[in-house]
Amino acid sequence: MSPHDSSRLAAPARRVVVTDVTQAVVDVAALAAAVADAAAGAVVTFAGVVRDHDHGRAVTALEYVAHPDAGRVLARVVAAVAADAPVDAVAVVHRVGPLEVGDCALGVAVAAAHRQEAFAAAARLVDEVKEHLPVWKRQVLGDGTHEWVNCA
Repeated sequence: MSPHDSSRLAAPARRVVVTDVTQAVVDVAALAAAVADAAAGAVVTFAGVVRDHDHGRAVTALEYVAHPDAGRVLARVVAAVAADAPVDAVAVVHRVGPLEVGDCALGVAVAAAHRQEAFAAAARLVDEVKEHLPVWKRQVLGDGTHEWVNCA
């Protein structure tokens, strides 16, 4: 328990409830339900949704391709954030395969005693996943061409 947080009855549980790299639809509401905890005064969710544009160009679809180790990398990244943040539970799912505009590609849910902790942990999870997860994105553009993004 944080020395300055006397509002809690117990230290944050720091549970990782779900980590998955899947072709299935990402259900952010189900992730929020999965992290529910009696100690949590805040449940923050994030849905990374396929948008219809990128850098001034129309995008009609995406395809995410994952390295075979992506699931293990995701579990490691999420566990590291959960161990370092005052959260009660976290869940992160990244979708792979073909996605259409409006589909959720990345779902995150964080339960924590306070909103600031939940928001900070959710933002950090999104940033860490984007930085470390070996998943590559192919954008299909409105003119029929495609490009691979962030494939360094």
